[in-house]
Amino acid sequence: MHSSEVRDYMQGIGRAAQAAARILARASSAQRNTALLAVAEQLQSERQRLKEANECDQEVGRAGGLEPALLDRLGLSDARIDDMAEGLRQIAALPDPIGAVRDLHSRPSGIQVGRMRVPLGVVGIIYEARPNVTADAAGLCLKSANAVILRGGSEAIHSNQAIADCIRRGLAVSELPREAVQVVEITDRAAVGELITMDEYLDVLVPRGGKGLVERLLREATVPMIKHLDGVCHVYVDDQADPEKAARIAYNAKTQRYGTCNTMESLLIAEAIAPQLLPRLIDLYQQAGVELRGCERTRALAPAIPAATEADWRAEYLAPILAIRIVADLDEAIEHIERYGSHHTDSIVTENYTRAWRFLREVDSSSVMVNASTRFADGFEYGLGAEIGISTAKLHARGPVGLEGLTTEKYVVLGDGHIRE
Repeated sequence: MHSSEVRDYMQGIGRAAQAAARILARASSAQRNTALLAVAEQLQSERQRLKEANECDQEVGRAGGLEPALLDRLGLSDARIDDMAEGLRQIAALPDPIGAVRDLHSRPSGIQVGRMRVPLGVVGIIYEARPNVTADAAGLCLKSANAVILRGGSEAIHSNQAIADCIRRGLAVSELPREAVQVVEITDRAAVGELITMDEYLDVLVPRGGKGLVERLLREATVPMIKHLDGVCHVYVDDQADPEKAARIAYNAKTQRYGTCNTMESLLIAEAIAPQLLPRLIDLYQQAGVELRGCERTRALAPAIPAATEADWRAEYLAPILAIRIVADLDEAIEHIERYGSHHTDSIVTENYTRAWRFLREVDSSSVMVNASTRFADGFEYGLGAEIGISTAKLHARGPVGLEGLTTEKYVVLGDGHIRE
């Protein structure tokens, strides 16, 4: 398409979304919940069509040499379709935040002042290779009364269009405008450039993709963003850890799924427990086909492991690769996480209450855990129903972004003829 055609197309989407947002803002909670449940039914009843559309994308991806981690993200199995539907049902069952008033209190003048939770308006989401985001994001935006513009990657175009069709049918059941959820149907990269500068229509952007995408948006976007760059997540095994817990957690955090942002990429082990635990962990990882890279102290215990480089400590592999470092103690572990981490998710395994709470207080990440796998850093697991993304920023939203992260507050004032003297 010519650049002017792309601009006209995107501007039309923006205007339609803005109009739909006004309708959603006054729609009842029951009406929005009806739409969510109807979309869930559509996803499950149309699963065969969804899988056929997804197989088209998979074939194109394989032929184009798409990396295994991205192919994994691209997949739509029966289980993932059921997860999408269940996520929508969970969202529908959540309390509606819109219109809730908190902290209503009287002032000396006689007026009452409080804060009301309201939608953001129009949300733009840019994502790559994960068609389940289409359903998750649509569900959260509908529940929070936001219109949404979804721009998925070209590698998932058939899957996203099939899911979008299910969403449109669900919206029709509840008599909500189909423009409440719009999937950009053109794959031209210029569409992204238009979307991220449409601040007259969009209230917030949520990029869900690789580092290159987020860096581009940081350079070019004029719309505010909820974002994260990397998921360089750590598990620190303290010298007062239960070895059985430590082995289960450290193994799960790396191997449960490789291509996600909450997968552990660096394992830190206290030197006092390393001789006891590390050989066992190395054996488990190698049986799972994980490539290991270690510091000098790690290689002293396991000489066959290649040496880790400085770049390994900063790497988000999204693959069966793990960097291992033996540290002196909790202080050195926290220092390492602060230096090399991405403020996403970090976990400590310990039976020492004081150290656990030090870790919770001092590690500056959006999710900090004690005796749990980093793979739990997820909106579904946190009880949010689903998530629109994980934010490592500190302003507006942090961590998995669910309903509350898609709303804002305004002051409301109640009076009875009051005037200011």
